[in-house]
Amino acid sequence: MKKWTTRGLIFSALFAGVMIALSFLKISLPFSAVPITMQTLAVMLAGSILGARYGTLSVLIVIGLAAAGFPVLGGSGGLAVLVGPTAGYIFSWPVAAFLIGLFAERTGQNKYTFVKLLAVNFLFGALLVYPGGVWWLAHSTGMTALSKALTAGMWPFIPGDLIKAVLSAAVVTAVWKVYPIGRILNNGPEAWTEGEQSTVSH
Repeated sequence: MKKWTTRGLIFSALFAGVMIALSFLKISLPFSAVPITMQTLAVMLAGSILGARYGTLSVLIVIGLAAAGFPVLGGSGGLAVLVGPTAGYIFSWPVAAFLIGLFAERTGQNKYTFVKLLAVNFLFGALLVYPGGVWWLAHSTGMTALSKALTAGMWPFIPGDLIKAVLSAAVVTAVWKVYPIGRILNNGPEAWTEGEQSTVSH
């Protein structure tokens, strides 16, 4: 098993901070207990840039702080938030970050990088999150009609989540050109920049 690195832990903490900051960018919807937020963008970025372990850790840090009562989820915190209407989405985030990270660690940088990142971010960062989120929303609010639950917890969010996936893919594609994911994971040649590789090879 690979060792945890100081660099990775520091980046996990930094991305937890990014997620907390983005959680305050939200729009409440009159017909739903679920607001539109930028937290899912943070989950996508964490998994793609930090990889499976550190991306998941960054999300778990935020959830842990929320459980401890800190107002890190859009100004809210405490156990009440973690059993509230949006809890299904919140507890799906670590799984999303982990799966996005697994893909990111195994994909190479080529002309299809953006497309591959877009697909995996939307698949795992959005579509994967909906089932648990919608189910718990319906359960916690007493909704019995599936159509009503989908209207309150999924349909309005798909366009925005697609935009977030596009934005995440664009940012990560650019970041990887100067800071490959291997530098976070500290694995092999990807852990160095081109200049560092040249120094090592000579």
